[in-house]
Amino acid sequence: MFKTIVFSAFGAGLAVCLAVSALQFVTTEPLILHAEEFEGAPAPDATPIPDAAAVHGHEEEAWGPADGIERTAYTVLANLVVGFAVSLMLLGGMAIKGDPIDARRGLFWGVAGFAAVSLLPALGLPPELPGTPAADIYDRQLWWLGAAAASAAGIGLLAFGRNWGLLLAGVVLLVAPHVIGAPAPPSHDVSYPGALAGEFVVASMVVSAVLWSVSGLAAGWLHQRLSRNG
Repeated sequence: MFKTIVFSAFGAGLAVCLAVSALQFVTTEPLILHAEEFEGAPAPDATPIPDAAAVHGHEEEAWGPADGIERTAYTVLANLVVGFAVSLMLLGGMAIKGDPIDARRGLFWGVAGFAAVSLLPALGLPPELPGTPAADIYDRQLWWLGAAAASAAGIGLLAFGRNWGLLLAGVVLLVAPHVIGAPAPPSHDVSYPGALAGEFVVASMVVSAVLWSVSGLAAGWLHQRLSRNG
């Protein structure tokens, strides 16, 4: 059982890697590269802030992969790892639930995972382009983790709850993170054209939806096939 889950997750991870990498190449990657052209430039009507690195002269720039093949290679590798991890998580959830694992159930779990981890948290913290003002990273991570956990639990209660009390608790969990509110950015001034932000949010959500749905669909299908052959 465990070996079948691992092999199925890895095969699904390969499918996710191919699909997501190709989609990113024509959607999110051009938007990120365009935004990076404006990074470091003052936002329109923004109050200039002295650059501490320029003043002191010995601040080192954070490492990042070089543009071109190196950057693409790291992106593809990251997509493979994420695809494998997401597929493994979905298969684990389905195995714990105890229902038969197939492509249809895998797709259902994948769509639910997309809603819990990407779509609902993005209502408070949407995907951001480089150069976007943001609140403290630890505050954002804490809120996002809480929102994703609450959303996953809420969706689970709505999907599998057997009485009105559980269904009501599911609704409360879905709404609670947004009632609390995500950490607010210090400003909304950006140096890149504002329309890029909306395009990036939509493109990122499409990429995430493909990642989760392909993970669930491929993992469920592969698990069913390998289980039959085994």
